Amino acid sequence: MISCTPALLTTSFAALVPDMAPGKPGKSMGASENPSVTLFREYLRIDTVHPKPDYDAAVRFLERVGTDLGLACQKVEVCQGRVVLILTWQGTNPHLRSILLNSHTDVVPVFEEHWTYPPFEAVKDSQGNIYARGAQDMKCVSIQYLEAIRRLKTEGKSFARTIHLTFVPDEEVGGHKGMEMFVQRPEFKALNVGFAMDEGLASPSDTFSVFYGERSPWWIKVKCMGSPGHGSRFITNTAAEKMHKVINSFLAFRESEKQRLKSDSSLTLGDVTSLNMTMLEGGVSFNVVPSEMAASFDIRIPPTVDLKAFEEQVATWCRGAGDGVTYEFHQKCMDQHITSTEESDPWWKAFSGVCRDMKLQLKLEIFPAATDSRYIRAAGHPAIGFSPMNRTPVLLHDHNEFLNEQVFLRGIEIYACLLTALASVPPLPTER
Repeated sequence: MISCTPALLTTSFAALVPDMAPGKPGKSMGASENPSVTLFREYLRIDTVHPKPDYDAAVRFLERVGTDLGLACQKVEVCQGRVVLILTWQGTNPHLRSILLNSHTDVVPVFEEHWTYPPFEAVKDSQGNIYARGAQDMKCVSIQYLEAIRRLKTEGKSFARTIHLTFVPDEEVGGHKGMEMFVQRPEFKALNVGFAMDEGLASPSDTFSVFYGERSPWWIKVKCMGSPGHGSRFITNTAAEKMHKVINSFLAFRESEKQRLKSDSSLTLGDVTSLNMTMLEGGVSFNVVPSEMAASFDIRIPPTVDLKAFEEQVATWCRGAGDGVTYEFHQKCMDQHITSTEESDPWWKAFSGVCRDMKLQLKLEIFPAATDSRYIRAAGHPAIGFSPMNRTPVLLHDHNEFLNEQVFLRGIEIYACLLTALASVPPLPTER
């Protein structure tokens, strides 16, 4: 029986994440392996890596598991070849707003030569570490949702609020043909979402990271026009000279934010603006001074920053570099919604109350990158990013991505307790 008390989490974690060095391969399967772990490893073996993710295989697998659990299944093709799978556990009062458990099915590419084990074989070593692309980001969470529901249904539990699970494509490439399109559709609005959970990050310490907002991603391309000429001459007003000023201005700001993060231990990466020059273009030949150069910048801006004022700063940097300097946006996210973490908020009160009862140490943060949560928040729904993986090195998108099986199993217990509380939140004033 699931008991949402500290006793639930008595597993000793001293040996859960020993060295990052891989152990010897353990048995790939066997009678002693927990069935939830076996299911997790089966999902990891489905190759949903970009640029050609096998979404059909993932949907078939998840639909099979959902049917086995007695969940209603619905498939929504948001655009050609991009299907969102919805699994639903109907509540006893379907008029109440629902709980949404979101996860994405795609994973990022790998460089197999840097992996100790093949990245799509889900090898489990002698220490119980399961190596695969998606082990942390975020196939673990998908299966933890499902297995938490399995445990609750096995105990005969039912709740007033409906629980929906959505499995979406293309999160790793921006979500533009996934969640961004899905939230605009009537099928999403019909879910009647009250509160959503999505992915978070692993935490190397005892604490669990909880993300209540995200930085706004801006991708800016700056173009500098200037006088061309022969490479042997001192040409004036060149594109390169202007670009030099642009880069100096951008990178000086980068350094100031870097130092601000370094000097204030209370800040996390999500609290400052990160800026990186990611592409540089220009020139046709060694002996020709180019008439045009371009630089691209990836900027991530926390919700505490005035976006209008920040764009004016960008414009000032460009004007200061001279005439013929322009900028254009290739991505400009203006949404700055954050989810309440006040105890007066009924959703947060339910979430945080479970964590207190289970003695989970939470660290509230702004997510430093971008997830599908931003689309859910922009649609007007509170969303929390949470992946129950503490004492685990952050290895999403990295070589040798792994998750220990005991950490994985503990996460199922945590989700089971969270779902019990969230799906039992009493009717809100707007629902009466």
